[in-house]
Amino acid sequence: MPAEKNPPPAPSQHWDPDRYQRNAGFVPVLGAPVLELLAPRPGERILDLGCGDGVLTERLVATGARVVGIDSSPEQIAAARARGLDARVMSGEAMSFEGGFDAVFSNAALHWMKRADAVIDGVWRALEPGGRFVAEMGGGDNVAAILGALVAALDRRGHDGRAAVPWFFPTPEDYRARLERHGFRVCSIALIERPTPLPGAMAGWLETFAESFTRRLPAAERSAYIAEVEAVLAPRLRNAEGQWHADYVRLRFAAEKP
Repeated sequence: MPAEKNPPPAPSQHWDPDRYQRNAGFVPVLGAPVLELLAPRPGERILDLGCGDGVLTERLVATGARVVGIDSSPEQIAAARARGLDARVMSGEAMSFEGGFDAVFSNAALHWMKRADAVIDGVWRALEPGGRFVAEMGGGDNVAAILGALVAALDRRGHDGRAAVPWFFPTPEDYRARLERHGFRVCSIALIERPTPLPGAMAGWLETFAESFTRRLPAAERSAYIAEVEAVLAPRLRNAEGQWHADYVRLRFAAEKP
């Protein structure tokens, strides 16, 4: 397998594998359709970009593929290695692979990488000719209600809420153009609205995914901030039975390196 050359930059978000399992265990479960789109074959060399704790990476390995997982979180990589996986700490925005892969797969990770063109360039370099790039990420108006509430609540506290946004949610037109500029042939790309039930309260989702917002505040003020955001969202994202959901919109695509 190709070797990594440079250490990754420090991650912008801390990932606690146990907390992630409690509040976001649905993420790899909902990755099944993009895994089907990839259609991995025995013996293929696959790069799992943003592998997290390795739940989906294990499923790739089970197909007989030879898989390398990368993630910027040392904690998540430790969890993936505990599963016996070839998992490496590496930023998706600074990948150092030069060829060697038949496919690059990514689920629910690319929207955390705001330097999208650097990511696509790294994928292009990692792939052999004829290789494919198959992924799903947040797109378009993903978590629009949640994002609006997070930004507004920070603004009310005298901070620039928009400056705290850690995500990149492109439209299909935007991401298609980026892929094609790098030389990819886009086979399919589409937005998918997918309101997603949460395993608990919205606060758990916010504590897991919104650290870039809460870190702008003193530790003593963070609980009140999360409670305020949750209260704003309740009329829209909590049903009469008390079930919360996140207003997910996913961008799913498959592209090929000629």
